[in-house]
Amino acid sequence: MRDPVTKAAGARALFAGLNIRLVDPETAFDAPDDLPGRPEKPQLLSAREVPSRTPFTPEGRAALIHSIAHIEFNAINLALDAAFRFTHMPVVFYVDWLRVASEEALHFSLLREHLLSLGHDYGDFNAHDGLWAMTQRTSSDVVARMALVPRTLEARGLDATPPLQAKFAKAGDARAVEILDVILRDEVGHVAIGNHWYRWLCERDGLDPVSHYAELTRRHEAPKLRPPFNWPAREAAGFTADEMARLNADAS
Repeated sequence: MRDPVTKAAGARALFAGLNIRLVDPETAFDAPDDLPGRPEKPQLLSAREVPSRTPFTPEGRAALIHSIAHIEFNAINLALDAAFRFTHMPVVFYVDWLRVASEEALHFSLLREHLLSLGHDYGDFNAHDGLWAMTQRTSSDVVARMALVPRTLEARGLDATPPLQAKFAKAGDARAVEILDVILRDEVGHVAIGNHWYRWLCERDGLDPVSHYAELTRRHEAPKLRPPFNWPAREAAGFTADEMARLNADAS
């Protein structure tokens, strides 16, 4: 499914109509050749090639909203990929990630609606592909996926959102601030789901969550996380005091 509006609506409908009695953790699906199903636009560049955006000009504000919408659109793909790719997990694992996909679809729809009000649409600006690249690197290891996508890359959104809200507020964009309130609330829950399943898998496999996380970040070349950190949101998402202390030490 390539059309972003259709995909967002489909993700929400899939979860709304979900019958958990039909969820079979033993069913393995073949990955389609065209994953993750993207529209022709936006053009995808390396992260270094995508220019920084300022909310203090009309074009810059639209570009910044677009960049957030792109993250949320990719997050639909990430959640759906977790739900279809990994077998032999408890049924609630699949329910969790289909719920996440539905909520990410709502976020994308809210941002696209706001973008339209600014005279633009999704696809009007270039974007990068960092989130999906890590999804591909962890496609054969559910432990690595839980460690490095929701609780690493997506957790960066917990840190980035308050400064973004401050910029939009200064630029007079109250609607963007409201939408980011919704996103931050839901993303705390999404990161908490990643934390829960990462720890569940570590316990199942006899792994130490902290030391194994450090190993996974090295093995898969995860980006180094940099301050400022949103400590209250990270705590609400289930990061332990030890994990947050190590994060702070690694960033210094």
